Amino acid sequence: MGACPTLTTERLVLRPFIESDLDAFTEMFLSPEVHDALHLPESFSRADAWSGMASWLGQWELRGTGQWAVEERASGILVGRAGLHRPERPDWPGIEVGWVLDPRRWGKGYATEAGSSAVAYAFEVIGADEVFSVILPENRRSEAVAARLGFTLVEQRVMSHFPDSPHGIWRLGRDEWELVRSAPVLLG
Repeated sequence: MGACPTLTTERLVLRPFIESDLDAFTEMFLSPEVHDALHLPESFSRADAWSGMASWLGQWELRGTGQWAVEERASGILVGRAGLHRPERPDWPGIEVGWVLDPRRWGKGYATEAGSSAVAYAFEVIGADEVFSVILPENRRSEAVAARLGFTLVEQRVMSHFPDSPHGIWRLGRDEWELVRSAPVLLG
């Protein structure tokens, strides 16, 4: 296991969280669009955002997976988080590829670009045979990103940590990824 690595894509830097990310990270989660899409509690606060950043860094140390802070290369601005998630939950399908972006950056293809790097990291560095995305069915934007990355919906199920609504379980196997990565990725 080890510390969070830094990856660079054409337009993004995926890096460890730092203390100075806290204001932008909090603002992103308190935006109505993100707050509603993730079904965050009304009580979600700056302290919760800080705990989230610390948790991602801890997951990198303990499991070699976690979410990166996503920074726009041109501006140096934090625009979201993306990466790999492997929580300690008995009904979790496996390594999840996920993303959350500031709504002001939606529609630029950043989720697809960051998600593509996370998928490659999972297969090339971690050696995963398959990865998943766990997406609430009303989150059509994330479903579209998952589909662009080559994931397919394999089931819908209620997760123990979120009993109020089923989640779509999207899967991408190594063989499918090998086919997808040889084709151009459409950003958007």
